[in-house]
Amino acid sequence: MANIYKQKQVWKILLLIGAAGIVAFSLFYTHSLVNELKTDEKNRIKLWALAIQKKAALVKSTLEIIAESNDEERKKAELYASAFRELGKNKGDFSFVIEVVKNNTTVPVILVDEKGKITGQRNLPDTLRENDTIYRKEQLEEMKRIHPPIVFDYLKGRKQFLYYKNSKLYEYTKKVFEEHIKSFISEVADNSAAVPVIMVDSLTGKVRAFGKIADAVMEDSASVAMRIKIMESENDPIVVDLGDGKHFIYYENSYLLKQLKYYPWVQFGIIGLFLLIAYTLFSTSRKAEQNQVWVGMSKETAHQLGTPLSALYGWLEYFKGSGANEHAVKEMARDLDRLKIITDRFSKIGSQPSLAKENIVASIENVMDYLKTRASKNVIFQIDKNSEEIFVNLSVPLFEWVIENLVKNAVDSMDGKGKIHITISDEGNVVVVDISDTGKGIPKSKFKTVFKPG
Repeated sequence: MANIYKQKQVWKILLLIGAAGIVAFSLFYTHSLVNELKTDEKNRIKLWALAIQKKAALVKSTLEIIAESNDEERKKAELYASAFRELGKNKGDFSFVIEVVKNNTTVPVILVDEKGKITGQRNLPDTLRENDTIYRKEQLEEMKRIHPPIVFDYLKGRKQFLYYKNSKLYEYTKKVFEEHIKSFISEVADNSAAVPVIMVDSLTGKVRAFGKIADAVMEDSASVAMRIKIMESENDPIVVDLGDGKHFIYYENSYLLKQLKYYPWVQFGIIGLFLLIAYTLFSTSRKAEQNQVWVGMSKETAHQLGTPLSALYGWLEYFKGSGANEHAVKEMARDLDRLKIITDRFSKIGSQPSLAKENIVASIENVMDYLKTRASKNVIFQIDKNSEEIFVNLSVPLFEWVIENLVKNAVDSMDGKGKIHITISDEGNVVVVDISDTGKGIPKSKFKTVFKPG
């Protein structure tokens, strides 16, 4: 029987090694796939970051073009004022001056004298209303809000004021540029890489835009600062210049990339849990089946022993009445009682034990008396108790079976010589039965199988 358990243990170890190998290979393969997915995800984020940088550079270039256009329009207005200044000098040749005035076809301008009277205009948005006094005054007020006037002397020190505003082309370009900036900021927030992102103004420290982050997080300044710190630890911020100062775009790894880091361990846990449940169910089912077999065999054995045992009791009564050897009849009666107890034990296997108030001291002494006659004379049995009668709820046949097995194992471990000491003590709510022996004990390797059948 010991070899069966040893072989079982060997098979368990081999199966464990095999399962560990399969799990290790699965984890290695999954880890490789996850690393590939991580690399793809990181490359996608890098491409997004690179695209953001290039678009920011494009926005900056557009801003520079707008600034240059603004300077050009200022120069055109100044050139227009210079032309009128030359006209005031009355030199005689005005062909160049007239050409300059005619070439200004884009910049809206209004000339005003020292008294604030409009003396001329050109390229006003609504050409049909250029001679409308109210319309010209409205345009003049608008120009005053946009740019300071260009002041020049005209005809003997009389000052003239040239007001101007940006051309339609400039305004259209500026509008497109502003929409481009809005689109850029929106694209940063709603990024295709699906990464949490925060765009911060470097001068004010205020959040300009954010994306893929819950609004509740962004409402708390402490949470925002903590999130930015986490982002900065994962990736260097992207620096962009949108014309109104530098901005930092902080971003972190995507949700998918973070989940992929834990995927192999989750997979390992699920596989392990599945194997554990499967093994537990299989083991429980097998044990239940074995128990059913043992219960069936035990009850059948008890049933088969019952018939000849009844006949033997009949023969015992016959021998008692026929004057047979009294000692032999007494020993036969004791053995038959023993067989009856064994049969009763077998019949109770698998059944709910029937408990009754019994004297546990008498029950243990009864077992000891039986075993003393069958053990070596060099084995000493000692029973200590604090009372002759200690009543507890127990099933006598099953309890005596337990005591018998314990004592038999103790006798076997002493090689025919030693001492078995049993202490029975009533401690009020509980009764303690302590059994000790002077045998060699149980090897450490057998600890796990000590309660196994056989």
